[in-house]
Amino acid sequence: MLKEVCVENFTIIPDVIARGAGRIELCDNLAVGGTTVSHGVAKKTIEYCHSKNIKIMAMIRPRGGNFIYSHEEIEMMKYDLVHLKQLGTDGVVLGCLNNTGWIDEMAMLTLLELANGLEVTFHMGFDQIKPEYQLKAIDWLAEHNVDRILTHGGPIDSSIEHNLPRLKEYIDYAAGRIIILPGGGITDKNLQSVANALNINEAHGTKIVG
Repeated sequence: MLKEVCVENFTIIPDVIARGAGRIELCDNLAVGGTTVSHGVAKKTIEYCHSKNIKIMAMIRPRGGNFIYSHEEIEMMKYDLVHLKQLGTDGVVLGCLNNTGWIDEMAMLTLLELANGLEVTFHMGFDQIKPEYQLKAIDWLAEHNVDRILTHGGPIDSSIEHNLPRLKEYIDYAAGRIIILPGGGITDKNLQSVANALNINEAHGTKIVG
């Protein structure tokens, strides 16, 4: 089981790696769901994690709030993606939506082109896509070579256990074309039961290694 730990600064990274983190999602401002980290944090974290043979997935998100971005914000995301790629991140975590509850396809295509050669996770913005569009969104993301979708399977204030049937639906529908990465409320206490219910090989959380 690969345990991806979401962290918002460097200070706890040595500890979570020692406790079994197999991959790091690096972001700032977890209180708003995560934003892009500074140059210094990214550089030192990437260097340290690579010295421990641990992959880094860097958040590309210019602000908290919704996932509908202006032209200027998309430009910021492009600059940040290129910068983090140059620093040596293994992957990026991003997602753009439009005001109809669907993927902002043009923004995503632009960012995916820049992310060529990196792993890409579409983050929990997926859970803001209209439910009736979500299976179609799995198709779109798989067809455009996104590696995984990070999802809670429902509203963030719902328990992960409550959302297991919907998460299983995503996993069955994806059928190995794209990884469904459950997150939000998975801890070292409930990881095994969630993993058993969903038959997954990787999971995500801030407390997934305790």
